[in-house]
This record gives sequence, C-alpha cells and structure tokens, in this order.
Amino acid sequence: MGLPETVPYLDWRWDDLVFLALAGVLLGGALLVVLARDIIRSGLWLVLSFAGLAGIYALLGSPFMAVAQVLVYMGAISVLILFAIMITQSKAGPARLVFQRQWWAGAIAAAVLVLLMLLAILLTTWPLAETEIIPQAARDIARLLFGENLFAFEAVGVLLLAAVIGGLYLARRDPDMPETNRAGGPGSDEESA
Repeated sequence: MGLPETVPYLDWRWDDLVFLALAGVLLGGALLVVLARDIIRSGLWLVLSFAGLAGIYALLGSPFMAVAQVLVYMGAISVLILFAIMITQSKAGPARLVFQRQWWAGAIAAAVLVLLMLLAILLTTWPLAETEIIPQAARDIARLLFGENLFAFEAVGVLLLAAVIGGLYLARRDPDMPETNRAGGPGSDEESA
C-alpha cells in the first residue's frame, strides 16, 4: 500500500511538507550557528545546516549536488573548521564566545536585509514552475569537471592543502617560549595569590 498523494488532513503534497521540514532544519541550524555561545557547538550546528541543504538538493532532483554537499561540506569543510577551532583555541582563553555590545546594530542590519529580500521576492514575477523534476546526469558534470576544468580542480586541491599546512604551522606551539598562562606557572593567578 502506497502513500496518498497529499498529506491527510492538510491537503499538501508530500514534497512540499518535506521541503518545509528541510528548510526549517536549514534555517534553524543557521540561526543556532549565530546564536550559540560555544564555538564548538556553533560548528556542529553548521553541520546540521549543511545536512538540511543536502536534503533540499536531493528533493530538487540533483543527487550529485546532494552527495557533493554531504561529502565536501558536511564531511571535509565542517571537519576542517572544527579542527581549526580546536587547534587554535587557547586553553587560557575564554571557552565561550562573548557577545559584543553592538548587537543592536547587527539586529537592525539583519532586519533591513530580511525586508529587502522579502521585497525582492514579492516584487519579482516568477515563471511557472515545472511540475516534473529533471534529473541531472552525473556523467556530464564529471566530464566537465575532470575534462576541460581539470587544472582548476587540481589547483584548488593544492591551495586547500597549503592552507591546512599553513594553519598547522601558525597554530603549533613553540617549545622555547615560556607558558605564562599555565595553572601554577609564572604569571598565573595562583602564584600571585
């Protein structure tokens, strides 16, 4: 027995309901990225936001983009961001983010941007949407990516590798420098007490 075409009692199509759920996950995760006070949790909320976007790509009939979103953004980029946060975060520094005093300016700027986006959406004449989803061929995308754009693809890979190596070099600890922020070490609060 299959599912009915519409959701019972709501008279909505199933793909519309799934889109609203995925959009809620995407926007909720993005909002929690900004509002979370712990930077590690912000990174994890970013992973959830990427997952919602991957689901929207799959719903739109683009499995290649959905898989690329999962592999590249949910996998590589989010792990790289969390790795960079954990390497560069000082043990003596604050573990939680401190909100700035200009939050009201950010709130006004966000409200203006939302208003402009709503005006742009409402004042645009949209063409009628296709009712049939047109799948993309991954073979065509692979030929385009690894054919005529192979050099650019490899150059981006080398650039990302250089960025990771540079980040590791900048974050490494110099053994010759004294640790002044260690508990009980020179210059700490415990020593002066």
